[in-house]
Amino acid sequence: MQKKHVDGQDKGRVMLYALSTCIWCNRTKRLLGELGTAYDYIDVDLLEGSDKAKALDEIAKYNPAKTFPTLVIGDEGIRGFKEDLVRQALR
Repeated sequence: MQKKHVDGQDKGRVMLYALSTCIWCNRTKRLLGELGTAYDYIDVDLLEGSDKAKALDEIAKYNPAKTFPTLVIGDEGIRGFKEDLVRQALR
């Protein structure tokens, strides 16, 4: 499963599970860019087979509903686009 990396300021583990066509996922990517945060992401809808199953299993650890976006900062999962929570977590 190939993660994509976006360079920026290292604020620990920041992992975004997204859908390539999801407006809220794209807003989350834009917000992370505005904050200058380094992060990894996977567009889950572009995965196939066992890679997709593995990504969904990872998401379920932080978001049992497996909704998008799912943003993991450290060991904390944020479900959906929650700008205030993201800003607070990345201070």
